Amino acid sequence: MKAILQYLKTNGERLDTEIAEAVGLPLAKVRTQLNELAEQREVMICHSTRFEKGKKIEGMKCRLAGFIPPAAPGRKSKSQLKLS
Repeated sequence: MKAILQYLKTNGERLDTEIAEAVGLPLAKVRTQLNELAEQREVMICHSTRFEKGKKIEGMKCRLAGFIPPAAPGRKSKSQLKLS
């Protein structure tokens, strides 16, 4: 589970299939561990359905709970500067 948490921390929101491929675990095991992490409120899970070339793909989008990634470097628009 630590590998999944570390992967999400470095890469942000990802699909369960991407996590399984990166961590090197079977998809079923990753889904089980993600559900356990969701029960512990470590991650947030959203069930997603996409269609690619007419094929239905169901998955789970996952991200760390309460984690806000740092702002991207570069110039900011004037509307973003007023919010600060």
